Parts: sequence; structure tokens; C-alpha cells
Amino acid sequence: MSPRPQHPAVALLRQALALLLLPLRAPLLLVLFGVAIYLGLHWSLSDNHTALDGSFQHTLFWSIDCLHAVLVVFICTMPELLLQRVSALMAASRVVSLVVTLLIVTVGGLYLLHLNVLSNVLILASAVLLARLDLLRLRLMPQPLLMALGLSFVVLLGAALGRAIGVPAA
Repeated sequence: MSPRPQHPAVALLRQALALLLLPLRAPLLLVLFGVAIYLGLHWSLSDNHTALDGSFQHTLFWSIDCLHAVLVVFICTMPELLLQRVSALMAASRVVSLVVTLLIVTVGGLYLLHLNVLSNVLILASAVLLARLDLLRLRLMPQPLLMALGLSFVVLLGAALGRAIGVPAA
């Protein structure tokens, strides 16, 4: 006797429930969300000291911080693809290899040291990698782009919540 086929609505409900229970099965996603809240709070407090509330500069700093967080998530989520592309580029010639290495080290080092964001990058990257490990433990490994988008959504949602907590009421 073969099992009865499920109605599409039941299957969709079952998938939605599994997605809602994912933070309970993979608690490091909650840690990632908490780190994102902390970073959003930290960014909003540091922006309040440097810019007037509601100014263009304040919005620009927030946008750059969000772009920075998404970039860290994408680099930590798709290391195999990124390293494969860079390796193919560096294998083209020794000159290209030297130029790419010097460019990455110089620009990356200056960026991280000058802007004092090394600790934020390390904290966020560690939380993203731990969340990926937790999902791997559950054998949930979607396509890299889908995972990067999902983790970016979690980080940006947490950062927005942290910003909302940190912005003083008018």
C-alpha cells in the first residue's frame, strides 16, 4: 500500500513550520541575530556622535555599514566559489598573482586598520561561520547564493533592530 500524496497546501505549511523552527534546531542562528543587533546598536551609537540625526551623512554611514555587513556575510558564506575565482585569476600569470596579492593585502589592511573595524569584522565573520557550521550539522546546505541571501537577511534585520533600539526618540 503506497502512502497517500500530500495536498500542496499541507506540504507548504510543513515547510513553513520547519523554517520557523530552524532557530530552535540551529541556535547559532540566534547568536548571529544577537551579534547583528549588537552591531546595529554600536553603529547607531557611533553615528549619533558623528552626525546630526536624520542628516544625509547619518544615512550614508548606515548604508555603508549595512553594505559592509553584507559583504562580510557573502565572503564567509561563499569561500569556495570566491577562492576558486581568485585562484583562477592568479594562475593566469605571476605578474597578475603579485598584483592581486599586493592589492588585497594593502587595501584590506589599510581598510581594516584605518577605520577601526577589525573587531567588528572578526565578530561578524565568526558568527556567520558558526551559523554555517550549525546548519551543516543539521545537513541543511542550500545553494551558496541562497544561504548568503538568507544570512544577510538575518544580519540586516538584526542590525535594523539594533539601530531602532539605539536611536533616541525625538
